[in-house]
Amino acid sequence: MSLAGEIDAGIFRWINLFLVHPALDDLMVFLTTFKLSAHIFLLAALFILVRRQRGGIAVLLIALLSVGLSDYTASGILKPLVQRIRPCFALDTCRLLVNQSHSFSFASSHAANSAAVASVIWIFFHRGEFVEKLFAIVMILYAVLVGYSRVYVGVHYPGDVFAGMLIGCMSAALIYLISAWLFKNAVQFSMLKRGAD
Repeated sequence: MSLAGEIDAGIFRWINLFLVHPALDDLMVFLTTFKLSAHIFLLAALFILVRRQRGGIAVLLIALLSVGLSDYTASGILKPLVQRIRPCFALDTCRLLVNQSHSFSFASSHAANSAAVASVIWIFFHRGEFVEKLFAIVMILYAVLVGYSRVYVGVHYPGDVFAGMLIGCMSAALIYLISAWLFKNAVQFSMLKRGAD
């Protein structure tokens, strides 16, 4: 294992074996299991629609496209390319709190997807009213906790999570920039067409 890999494994052991408490186990399993915590995204979508109404549909579409890009990058490209074995199968000492398939580890698609959603929400809401700023901060915190939970429950190295979160942020930024460019040019084209008529 390389020096970077040894450091990554060392940080993993520190979090997974020592920074633990029985009271946190259930919370981390809840955060890391999409079937258990999916309603958080549904509540976030409802908040977006209530606050932005028709404009909220565009925000949700950008979020979905960002998740699609981040998930494909992490799971469709990097995992089969890097083929890193998950720590729960590669290391002798590991607290594994969830059932885990023998899929590859790098990068964390959970971290990527939650970071993509949180980044889109941050882009659209961090300059709004107090409740919107609070919403953006809560979703960023939620994404960080989801990433942390992947290490805590034993299925990802910290490096996997960091890479996943970076992928999620970059995916959100790219989809937002493309969407903004398309919208701007569509509006300009519409105005030019009206002027010509």
